[in-house]
Amino acid sequence: MKTNYLIGLSLITFYLSLFTSPVRAQNVPLVYGVENTGFHLKKPKMTAPDKLPVIRDLPNALEGVKKFSDWTKRRNTISHMIQHYGIGEKPAVASEQVKSRMDGDTLIVDITVGKETLTLKSQIRYPKTGQAPYALMIGTDMIALPRKLFDDRPIATMTFTSAQVNDYKQFGRHHDRGEHNFDRLYPELKANGAYSEWAWGMSRLIDGLQQLGPEVTKIDTKRIGVTGCSYAGKMALYCGAFDERIALVIAQEPGGGGAASWRKSHELTLAGKNLEDIDKTDYHWFLESQKENFRGDSVYRLPYDQHELCAMVCPRALLLLGNPDYEWLADGSMLVSAKAAKEVWKKFGIGDRMGWSIVSGHGHCQLPQSQYPEVQAFIDKFLLGKDTDTRDIQISDLK
Repeated sequence: MKTNYLIGLSLITFYLSLFTSPVRAQNVPLVYGVENTGFHLKKPKMTAPDKLPVIRDLPNALEGVKKFSDWTKRRNTISHMIQHYGIGEKPAVASEQVKSRMDGDTLIVDITVGKETLTLKSQIRYPKTGQAPYALMIGTDMIALPRKLFDDRPIATMTFTSAQVNDYKQFGRHHDRGEHNFDRLYPELKANGAYSEWAWGMSRLIDGLQQLGPEVTKIDTKRIGVTGCSYAGKMALYCGAFDERIALVIAQEPGGGGAASWRKSHELTLAGKNLEDIDKTDYHWFLESQKENFRGDSVYRLPYDQHELCAMVCPRALLLLGNPDYEWLADGSMLVSAKAAKEVWKKFGIGDRMGWSIVSGHGHCQLPQSQYPEVQAFIDKFLLGKDTDTRDIQISDLK
């Protein structure tokens, strides 16, 4: 009887642990084969901005999540909130709307919506080491990470040229809302911010790679990374958050509107800091209604914050790189987001898939050698499958 009692008690303890303990990492995928695992889920109802409750602290990214299988639904809700209140809709594209081909080393993807076609082109630079199919790092407009991090590794590289989708730039000539290539395909979405449209374009390149397959492209689509710096660091983060086929995101100095908490940046601005907060960001990048609805103290009505944008990358890998020498980048706010987002990965027993390195003493978008080890560790582990240690990459010069 005593033995049966102990066995029964052990079983109860085991089943309770399934609900209270982190998920075992071996049950959690490193990457997915589809753009959006929540595509089949019902779109959650959105509340009118003036009816949203005030939330002073960061919203709970894990609301309603008890086990890993709950994450798809929660991630779907976060995705729709960010699109609805922040950046605009990223429309889904059916496979038959995409036609791809290679011209030498250049990937060409035609996307047709109705009577309109948009063409994306990007040259793939293949490595001089290793064998195909290769891992791939995609730069948002460019790869700001030092070339030497890739030259001796079997990793192909390519660039997503954002102007092919939406040619907005902070400086120089550009089109306005409603006039971009994206708007020809989706005139009903002309209020969109650039980041939803750029994320859409990145996904179409990946569609092309998947459609042609490794025999044609020499690329392993299970080992795709994306990176960018500054405004393109934001772009890399949004692209990675909204496409679950991307295995690794390295967002370099993304600043406000990227990983930095809108709430924390508002508080620091009130304390006298000059940061890119929700009032001072570039609204070509976001819905203009975001500023109308959530400026000033109204930011506390925003039903999400940027830690949840970061968390959308989970269970895939994310590395945030900062530079506290530039106050405008709001790295103090990014650190708040990073710590909150990491709790999502930790919940599922995969805390080693998310980290940050916020190091001073270098120029903007100029990665110092002191940050090489953590970048190399993430690249080697999540693009090349090496057994590198990424468990304790939580580095910060912030005081």
